[in-house]
Amino acid sequence: MNKSVIIQGSARPKGDTNTIVNYMALKGGFDVIDLYSKNIGHYDYEYKNTNDDFIEIMTSIIKNYDTIIFATPVYWYTMSGHIKVFFDRISDLIRIHKALGRKLRGKNIAMISTSNSNDLVRGFNMPFVESANYLGMNYLGDIHTWVENNYIPNEVKNIINDFIENKLNT
Repeated sequence: MNKSVIIQGSARPKGDTNTIVNYMALKGGFDVIDLYSKNIGHYDYEYKNTNDDFIEIMTSIIKNYDTIIFATPVYWYTMSGHIKVFFDRISDLIRIHKALGRKLRGKNIAMISTSNSNDLVRGFNMPFVESANYLGMNYLGDIHTWVENNYIPNEVKNIINDFIENKLNT
């Protein structure tokens, strides 16, 4: 199995990040999970949200995919709230669903960020890199993308195509 899934986390399910995700999914043959359409509660130490969608989603991801590509808009110099909540909930896999969490070891992570221009701040990828390290996953890399007037510029398409070819389809 060498299958990839894009986890889209945006407050606008049909916004710029989705434009990039749709292009990538079509180009790379990737499946997509849109966190906006899922019920995922915030992490809490009493595990009151065990009946939301998180464990079901993670079980499916772990069973069906080798590579997880996180796609996030840049909000206030960091990942979106949807992606942050998803990351926080990985704690459930370390504390109460340990057998499932251990199955993340050896899987791959990549990250795609999106904003209105080529203006990503240094260090944006750090939570993704360090989370991969902590979980025993392979960090494949990241790219920053942008959309201009609802259109993906050719420069960005080239960045995406190169990323798919050289990082994700290895």
